[in-house]
Amino acid sequence: MITQLTVFLENSKGRLSDACRVIADGNINMKALFLSDTTDFGVARIFCDTPEKAAGLLNEAGHRAALTSVIAVSVPNEPGGLSKLLQYCDSCDMNIEYGYCFIVDGDRAIDVLKIDSDDAEEKLIEGGFTIVKPEEVYAI
Repeated sequence: MITQLTVFLENSKGRLSDACRVIADGNINMKALFLSDTTDFGVARIFCDTPEKAAGLLNEAGHRAALTSVIAVSVPNEPGGLSKLLQYCDSCDMNIEYGYCFIVDGDRAIDVLKIDSDDAEEKLIEGGFTIVKPEEVYAI
């Protein structure tokens, strides 16, 4: 599992900038940021080198920050790579709450999934998938 920093932001001018400034002022290095929004709020999902420290600083600054466990899976960067992973999850009755993907080199993508299952990592390994370790994600 990888610890993801999740920040809930009011969807108004300057809120994302302020949250990023708090992280930067804490001398915390963000490795990746994924942002989604609705009319009223946004959700920033962040990989950083010290997520616990970042969550504490953000909460002290008035933001709503939490730590979330997610699974990162290495898949081939080719048509159907994500589809095979998702079909396997479906076959194992795993509920995927959300996910996002990114390419780390030409041949490999990382699919990050929030799965509602205590044994998801074990099932994925049994299915022949490669789980990405936290230090590998933080080294990106």
